[in-house]
Amino acid sequence: MPELPDVTVYVEALQRRIIGQPLMRLRLASPFILRTVEPAPSQLEGHKVTAIRRVGKRIVIALEGDFFIVIHLMIAGRFRWLSAGGKIPGKVGLAAFDFPNGTLLLTEAGSKRRASLHILRGEEAVRALDPGGVEVLEIDLDTFRRLLTRERHTLKRTLTDPHLFSGIGNAYSDEILHRARLSPVQMTTSLSDEEKARLFDATKTTLIDWTQRLRDEAAGGFPEKVTAFREGMAVHGRYNKPCPDCGAPVQRIVYAENETNYCARCQTGGRLLADRALSRLLHGDWPKSIDEL
Repeated sequence: MPELPDVTVYVEALQRRIIGQPLMRLRLASPFILRTVEPAPSQLEGHKVTAIRRVGKRIVIALEGDFFIVIHLMIAGRFRWLSAGGKIPGKVGLAAFDFPNGTLLLTEAGSKRRASLHILRGEEAVRALDPGGVEVLEIDLDTFRRLLTRERHTLKRTLTDPHLFSGIGNAYSDEILHRARLSPVQMTTSLSDEEKARLFDATKTTLIDWTQRLRDEAAGGFPEKVTAFREGMAVHGRYNKPCPDCGAPVQRIVYAENETNYCARCQTGGRLLADRALSRLLHGDWPKSIDEL
């Protein structure tokens, strides 16, 4: 799922291309993408784009007339920038936004249709979609500490809670925790003041560094390779590959459709965390430490 760095770079690319441009037409290829009935897509035609911003992992496009287009890419949704009037591909195409200078194409890989598009009128309607998490790059350490310890949960769950922190998901939470040298399953209420400060610094540094990396990768063009698994990541998506800091094989915890990646030597004092599937299968044969593994 595109997270804060990816969505920020998408927003910046769109700002350069469509602010001040009138939306000539919105073409919908999938009936499932549009989650609202009123206003109708045709009511947007001819209205100029006035602003584009990020709200959590959503992209908000504001138009004249107090209209808003809110897009959530979910896991597999992506944007492409085409020449004006570009064709919507049959299998992955969901919608196309036609402007005089080009077409913004919304796609989604796979058979499941999770990406969503809301057409709204008024800021209050947009705020209703905001889960309320704070922008971690805009808060101080005291605020971060207060939010982090509001409830007793694991660090992984807390960092990815959109009601607490805006725009952080599975991929960058793995990278943040590796940089902070903290276990993903450590409880928020058991952190020392030094660990909280270390996590705060790691969160800001990781998000700032990766946003800049993605900007540099796009080099002023439209972001084409938006993915949760990137070359240069320390642990996310790198199961069994060597940790860049200590060389130990990266470990994982698999649950539902997600997995948490971590380095046992750097983050858990060498202890292997129980994987719900493998540890239950192996029982007593499950290794307890990275050295035993």
